[in-house]
Amino acid sequence: MPEQFTLKKKIVNDPVHGFIHIPSGISYELVEHHYFQRLRRIKQLGLTYLVFPGAFQNRFQHALGATHLMGMAIEVLRSKGNEITEKEAEAVHAAILLHDIGHGPFSHALEYSIVNGITHEKLSELFMSRLNKQFEGELDTAIQIFKNEYHKKFLNQLVSSQLDMDRLDYLRRDSFFSGVTEGVVGSARIIKMLDVRNDNLVVEEKGIYSIEKFLIARRLMYWQVYLHKTVIAAEEMLVYILKRAKYLAERGEELFATPALRYFLYNKIGIEAFESEDALLDGKSALDIFAALDDDDIMVSIKVWSNHSDKVLAYLCKCIRDRQLFRIEIQKTPFSDEYINKVRSGIKEYFGCSEHALDFIVINGMISNNAYTSDDHINILHKDGSVCDIAEASDMMNIDVLSKTVKKFYLCYPKINIETLKSFGD
Repeated sequence: MPEQFTLKKKIVNDPVHGFIHIPSGISYELVEHHYFQRLRRIKQLGLTYLVFPGAFQNRFQHALGATHLMGMAIEVLRSKGNEITEKEAEAVHAAILLHDIGHGPFSHALEYSIVNGITHEKLSELFMSRLNKQFEGELDTAIQIFKNEYHKKFLNQLVSSQLDMDRLDYLRRDSFFSGVTEGVVGSARIIKMLDVRNDNLVVEEKGIYSIEKFLIARRLMYWQVYLHKTVIAAEEMLVYILKRAKYLAERGEELFATPALRYFLYNKIGIEAFESEDALLDGKSALDIFAALDDDDIMVSIKVWSNHSDKVLAYLCKCIRDRQLFRIEIQKTPFSDEYINKVRSGIKEYFGCSEHALDFIVINGMISNNAYTSDDHINILHKDGSVCDIAEASDMMNIDVLSKTVKKFYLCYPKINIETLKSFGD
């Protein structure tokens, strides 16, 4: 163990799992690092608290919870004769601890607005690489596991798969904080049923009903919480606030912003900038500037922008600040151009705004949900040693139905008299 690692042990009282032990060594040092502590200031479910008032849980809590479950899984797998060395155990703990470290404010909003085409998964890799340099290569194996480049593939499946520790934690955690009981899953029961065959995770046959419950819970949580129509409206409004701010910044408009947010608003930042360690602002690299961003940067800016001279930006910000969320329509087929144009005409007439402004306040898109991806199997281990996919093993439901992607289309726009709105163009 490197000299800089302290022999300390931390216990955290988690409302979902109870007491969580953070062991000494690299895991303890990662939790103490300011990159990781930043996750305290990033909400797990973005603006979902505007619909479910208790949903204020953060990424820090989730990462610790997933790491706790990882410890349980390692203990179970070892008890069944599967070799996991201390080095591998430490590495897979670090991989799950850091799996969400690349998330920006409100989790996904920045990926679609002011940062150019960079996913939080890629940013997580970059953060892990930067941390690995600071810890003198101690994260080499963790990074290999995270990127599925380690020779024991089941370790990556514990971090990222249909039945990983990430999902087993966030379903229970999000259910607890949102109050939506349909998301409760028996994570401890599922973990006790885990085993390994042919370098792949499997679930013992007696755990099949827990897996069925898990898949149903995941489907229900997506429709009832993650893809709740009002949540979609709020998050789209946030994305378009940031897009409008970026649009104004690119045209030289003066906007209030914290130093970190200002940097991303007034500069085009792509993957090359994040990969570079060049000093760009106050001696910090692009990745370190990103690490200074959290929910507080966005919300304080929204409060100030609600009084900005740009009417579109000010209107959107006031709506989020005061929870005056847009109306949203959802249907199974795409909205026709004729209907979208009718809505746009009504909004334009009502507000007296330009066609350009409409692009920021009349928003259409698509959402999708599938509880089970057949390309990434959940394998059931039968008593005779044979292994088959859950879709074949289940006798309680047709999991093939859950594996089909359900798409829905939405249109959201300011709440004005709907009948008046629909009468335009008649």
